[in-house]
Amino acid sequence: MAGLIDGSLSTLAPIFAIALATHQPHDAFLAGLATAIGAGVSMAFSEGLSDTGDLTERGRPHLRGAITGAGTFLGGILHTLPFLIPQFRSAVLLALAVIVVELVALAWIRRRFFGSGFLSSLVSVTLGGVIITVVSAALGAFR
Repeated sequence: MAGLIDGSLSTLAPIFAIALATHQPHDAFLAGLATAIGAGVSMAFSEGLSDTGDLTERGRPHLRGAITGAGTFLGGILHTLPFLIPQFRSAVLLALAVIVVELVALAWIRRRFFGSGFLSSLVSVTLGGVIITVVSAALGAFR
């Protein structure tokens, strides 16, 4: 879950900053791809090296790291793929639609597997996404 949330939210800033600064979907795609890969590798190592599993009984570190890294990459690549569309407006609108689906899916996963309320989970992850998107849009506007 941490990987999916981190990938979905942390990759928003570079993708939208680049997209809005350049209006070049391909540039935004490259930024998103690089960020998804970097975040996935970073989270894999962070999770795998932060806990041996002996004290917390959280399982094997390499497996946890691989799962967290893959989740982070997945969370970041999904809203990056629309930037393969060469038309800027279409790419941005589709990416925003994918983000909405991601946020609803994250809220559903939190409700289903963690017993969190759907609405409170949706508000939490959406708030994070909105903050990141507004900041990155502002950065992209000041090129």
